Amino acid sequence: MKIVILAGGRGTRLNEETDRVPKPMVKIGDWPILWHIMKIYSHYGLNEFIICLGYKGYVIKEYFDNYLLHMSDITLDLQAGTKHIHQQRAEPWRVTLVDTGLETLTGGRLKRVFQHLDEGPFCFTYGDGLADLNVLDLISYHKSHGKTATVTAIVPPGRFGALRLDGERVTHMAEKLDAHNASINGGFFVLEREAIDLIADDSTIWEREPMESLSENGELMAYRHQGFWQAMDTRRDQLLLEDMWNTGNAPWKIWP
Repeated sequence: MKIVILAGGRGTRLNEETDRVPKPMVKIGDWPILWHIMKIYSHYGLNEFIICLGYKGYVIKEYFDNYLLHMSDITLDLQAGTKHIHQQRAEPWRVTLVDTGLETLTGGRLKRVFQHLDEGPFCFTYGDGLADLNVLDLISYHKSHGKTATVTAIVPPGRFGALRLDGERVTHMAEKLDAHNASINGGFFVLEREAIDLIADDSTIWEREPMESLSENGELMAYRHQGFWQAMDTRRDQLLLEDMWNTGNAPWKIWP
């Protein structure tokens, strides 16, 4: 199963870092948050990624183009112009990097990578959120209910829009939490390909018309995640995640 990751936004609330790099390349410890997200999926044997590029997308292209070099012991014969890799420690990832436009919105980015998807369901997530999520359980739950889309519902740390639930079915997308809902969109989805048919064009925000239409038609189900989740929206969020990582208390580090 392939994983689509949104990595094209500007991340304006992190402009101390995003003046130089796109938001998914902002580091937690020595590694971009994009790497951390990919490690979560890879831990469960999911290693085929489609990354939606936009703002400073060349930085992400250069990172992966040189990834094997950085992770390996090598001998360079400068006169012959050859390179021999002795030992490589790179992950078994297959990464498709797609320029989805500088100003394209979240739904539009997903629509632009449609041709790179296989038949059947796929995973979809943002390039700025971490969780100790069991991805295989999420996928299994999606397959069990037979609906078009599954969103991971989490209990929020605050300031996020809400999902109104009837059991496990999402009935309404709300701007703010209220007494009737206490869960938010955690950003880890499993989708059937037909979900992309609900995206009109580059100006479509995935969290608006497509998700609203899915919920109104009873095709959006919620997978409740009770564990750790944290988005990296601000410098404060980055410092929080970095402190967890550097002190060995990073709940999302589920890999060995």
